[in-house]
Amino acid sequence: MTKNPFVNAGAATAYIVLIACVMYYGTQYVRPGNSVMAPIAALSLFSLSAAVMGYIFLFQPLQLYLDGKKKVAVNLFLQTVAVFAGITTLILILFFSGSVY
Repeated sequence: MTKNPFVNAGAATAYIVLIACVMYYGTQYVRPGNSVMAPIAALSLFSLSAAVMGYIFLFQPLQLYLDGKKKVAVNLFLQTVAVFAGITTLILILFFSGSVY
């Protein structure tokens, strides 16, 4: 990703919004039933999400760390997590206040 924690956290949020929309609107087109495909799809999505989030949060800090810029790497990671925590907090406040449905 980038060396900008706001871009990184925004990319993580955009990925979550995309997956949530696919899951929400996708249920309109899938019939419920007893199938092994539901757990396969859930575990596949979980694995994909772990990989995507790992890339978004860890790729650039790891590159910096391996280049010997340990303090910069740790700061970038912590700043990205802090910005993402702020976005998550804002989403939770909007959700629990009933402002957004």
